Amino acid sequence: MIHRFWLAGLTWFMVITYACSHEYHVSVEGNDGYHGTSSNPFRTISRAAEVARPGDVITVHEGIYRERVNPPVGGRSEKKRITYRAAAGEKVEIKGSEIITGWEPQGRGVWRASIPNVLFGDHNPFAINVAGDWLVDGHWNHTGEVYLNGHSLYEAETLEGVMNPVAHIRALDKEAARYKWYAEVGGSTTMLWANFHAADPNKEMVEVHVRETCFYPDAPGRNYITVDGFHMSQAATQWAPPSAEQVGILGTHWSKGWIIRHCIIHDSKCSGITLGKDRKSGHNGWIAGTSGADHYNRIIIKALEGSGWSMEHIGGHLVRDNTIYNCEQAGICGSLGAIASKITGNHIYNIYIRRQFFGYEIGAIKFHAPIDVIIARNCLHDAHKGIWLDWMTQGTRISGNLCYSNEMADLFVEVSHGPYLVDNNLFLSSTAVENWSEGGAYVHNLIAGEIRLNKVLDRSTPFHHPHATTIMGMSNITLGDDRFYNNIFMAPASTVSRSDRSGLNAYNVMDYEHPVYIDNNVYGGDAVPFKGEKAHVVLSFHDAGLKLEEQAGSLYLELALDDTLRKMKNPQVNSELLGTSVRTGSAWENPDGSSLEIDRDFFGKERSNLNPSAGPFEDPGSGLLRLKVWDFR
Repeated sequence: MIHRFWLAGLTWFMVITYACSHEYHVSVEGNDGYHGTSSNPFRTISRAAEVARPGDVITVHEGIYRERVNPPVGGRSEKKRITYRAAAGEKVEIKGSEIITGWEPQGRGVWRASIPNVLFGDHNPFAINVAGDWLVDGHWNHTGEVYLNGHSLYEAETLEGVMNPVAHIRALDKEAARYKWYAEVGGSTTMLWANFHAADPNKEMVEVHVRETCFYPDAPGRNYITVDGFHMSQAATQWAPPSAEQVGILGTHWSKGWIIRHCIIHDSKCSGITLGKDRKSGHNGWIAGTSGADHYNRIIIKALEGSGWSMEHIGGHLVRDNTIYNCEQAGICGSLGAIASKITGNHIYNIYIRRQFFGYEIGAIKFHAPIDVIIARNCLHDAHKGIWLDWMTQGTRISGNLCYSNEMADLFVEVSHGPYLVDNNLFLSSTAVENWSEGGAYVHNLIAGEIRLNKVLDRSTPFHHPHATTIMGMSNITLGDDRFYNNIFMAPASTVSRSDRSGLNAYNVMDYEHPVYIDNNVYGGDAVPFKGEKAHVVLSFHDAGLKLEEQAGSLYLELALDDTLRKMKNPQVNSELLGTSVRTGSAWENPDGSSLEIDRDFFGKERSNLNPSAGPFEDPGSGLLRLKVWDFR
């Protein structure tokens, strides 16, 4: 009896203890031997992570934390998540770097430092080359990096390149590209040379990459974690193709239900935030000369059959209101692991600006299989590509994004079968849309650059049952099955290099297998209407006056519209109008299967249900307009 009573009491004690959530505190003034209270905080975030359980909160106070946070457990549900948060109003930095001192002058602005390899543990970034599938060139680069007062130097292929520095041919900032470093790794030390020019590294702050990541679990299935308000930077992230485990400065590692918000993430060797796949289903291994598509198709099957790739177990993340910059591959990327996620309100820029290596996975946002993903109200600029959705873009909505000054395209949709929806966006780069897919609906956008179409007959890619990862079939891309309603096309001569790509002329000159549905669009400048369009309007203002201007921390759009827009009779765009995609037979609808209706504009203003205005702005007025489209503050 006593034994049973003791066991029952212990069980109730465990239930009560588990039910009571805890808040643990971390401070640079703390000690990991303390209890983690506000008066006796831990010293490291990692120590708090060791003791945290579902429902607990870890509050981190101001300071720099040079550690890799590897959460050993996750939450149990949306209501029982583990939250890591920066204390309100305090700047909390997690860095993948360490400070290096004791530099010895070598002449001509060059200095040398000897670093004990014990600093790096079992992962020395200066001995690890940037490598992986679909990396095209620059394989001699290493994942290590050197920073002078927070600014990254450029790697030299030889010591001579440090002694007599010449800017890399692709580098955008030629002067910055003359600050070079070179490393040689020995058995016990790493010798580092750097050309700091006029700076004395013993008087300035010099940091080097030590850790691969700042916040990333070492195993899949660490679900329902919130990361809120941190600054994370300077990590030796590896090239992250869709066929590999993808490690970023901050990553979810094949989990479910993360919330990543209000973070500032920068200076990643490759990627900022990763919502990627697991290693079990494959990690690189593409053999040159074989089909890359076949290689990735095999990985998809492995993920379905052996890694639990489904809406129930993977994805469903919320990534919102973060600032991400200075990443050489991607601001946010994810292969298979981003399904059913929401990517909203993020500012992503300066992606691929150093340009010491190149591959086919570079963009502000780069997803493979963005099934039922919402990408909305993000500001994406100064990137190789803005939004790149590659394979299995189905049930995806790209809505209310501001894209400009992107080199190759604002939106690239590759080898996908739809249905996907592109609405209320501002695409203002010289190439607005690169379309190598079928089944896209483009509605109420402002498109100021080229539209390019391309058939893909040598790759067979999957399409899925609605709102699921299970495969319905496979097909190549023969083009068509697209819809364009209620868009405004502005094609200033200065931004469009080829007239056959302005407006919707690509659909006039390109062959495609499936019918397209195009009507009620507006054309300004040199934009060319679709030949079969019945109710289009050409603006009387040939010069649209299209211009972006930053002022007092905000970004303003200027454009000229005339009264012809008010005279249009435009359809309300909804599931009924859009119908179903040819390949999948799936409807344009919300992720929960409910009917879709484009009833709000770029600013969230309610649209008229009788005659909605063409373009992203409902009833914007006429003449020269000046609209605040983003606030950087």
